[in-house]
Amino acid sequence: MNEIRKFIDNISPMNNSDWQFFSSKLQEVKLEKNTTLLKIGKVENYLSFVSKGIIRLYIPRVKSDLTFGFLFENEFVTGYDSLLTQKPSEYQIETLTECILWQISKKDLEEVYEKTNNGNIIGRKMAENMFLIKSKREISLLSKTAEERYLNLFSERPKILQQIPLKYIASYIGVTPQALSRIRKRIT
Repeated sequence: MNEIRKFIDNISPMNNSDWQFFSSKLQEVKLEKNTTLLKIGKVENYLSFVSKGIIRLYIPRVKSDLTFGFLFENEFVTGYDSLLTQKPSEYQIETLTECILWQISKKDLEEVYEKTNNGNIIGRKMAENMFLIKSKREISLLSKTAEERYLNLFSERPKILQQIPLKYIASYIGVTPQALSRIRKRIT
């Protein structure tokens, strides 16, 4: 749980009483590889901190899934749009490895926002950061070639290249595995 405190303190330090209140709402969850955290059509009710493991966000398809996100240790994961609206999710979230998560329910999160000094500040800054990440990804998909998107991973998200299977990387940059293979041959 220390990693969550460090993460939050980097955003906006919490005093000890606020931390005690917040951390009392967290529940540790251990999950096996390939466990579905959020199923398409279900409503998201948790914000989770990844203490250990790798998580993928994707839209399931018959031929090949459309992967649009990866989360690693010391990052938060949620179906944020579903959490906010309490409407069914249009995508799925699954573990790619064994994971340890610290979860807080939407109800408890709202209580943290209401009863702590800087819970709202932390929530706002995290939401702003998620917006910036999504915006940058959308612009990249619209304005860069697949090869440029792949090359950007080396500097922007090297963990993806080191720890994610190529079929998911291909989907993430918007190409088939065969096209990714050609890109990799071209640049080596």
